[in-house]
Amino acid sequence: MAKKVLLITGDAAESLEVLYPYQRLREEGYDVHVAGPSRKKLNFVVHDFVDGYDTFTEKPGYTWPADFAFVEVRPENYVALVLPGGRAPEYLRNNPVVQRIVRHFFAAEKPVAQICHGPLVSAAAGVLNGRRTAAYPAIAPDVRAAGATWMDGEAVVDGTLVSARGWVDHPAWMREFVQVLRAKAPA
Repeated sequence: MAKKVLLITGDAAESLEVLYPYQRLREEGYDVHVAGPSRKKLNFVVHDFVDGYDTFTEKPGYTWPADFAFVEVRPENYVALVLPGGRAPEYLRNNPVVQRIVRHFFAAEKPVAQICHGPLVSAAAGVLNGRRTAAYPAIAPDVRAAGATWMDGEAVVDGTLVSARGWVDHPAWMREFVQVLRAKAPA
């Protein structure tokens, strides 16, 4: 039986930051489950950079079904956690069930991959204090307010936490995360 990885997301998550780790971890032999606020079709977005804009733009992206609602997740059944970015973390971080799930992975020192705005979720769960993490540069103040050191890197490894700034960092981010995952919970 394949070992399971949990991917927590919701509407307005960045399409690439959900689907790339989903496919890459399946390629490694892991069974990846997507959990959302409810069992429904989630609506992702595409963030892109357009000349003349001071920040990224947002366009409709892919849709994807959530395998489980957050309340159905038993985190002890999973060997690792992925926290994608986009706008979803802005509201997911306020969910006490999500916070409890995230705290489980950090307390058990299981591998966690977070990218872009994903660290908003771990910050709200209170697990970033004293850690180093990459994140989208615009949320560096949030990372620092959570007691962490924001790092401007494509793949920052802090123990079992592997983080990146955004989807342009995917190759380095997943390469480092897969190494941590293979060491802690080989497929």
